[in-house]
Amino acid sequence: MSDSRIADALARIDAAMERIGSARPITVQSFANGGQGAKVTALINAHEKLREEVAETMRDLDTLIEELEN
Repeated sequence: MSDSRIADALARIDAAMERIGSARPITVQSFANGGQGAKVTALINAHEKLREEVAETMRDLDTLIEELEN
């Protein structure tokens, strides 16, 4: 992988992490008054699981990029 492609990939990853980091956190309490109950709780749990998977994938990508740079 060329240096410019690595730099482009890192820039895209950084931009994605910025979007993830700036997303408004969703909490059960923010929906409690809306009467959404169990459906919202399930959605929030699925969302948190996906966030964890994305974070793990980002760590894997960081490791891969580091290995390619060495």
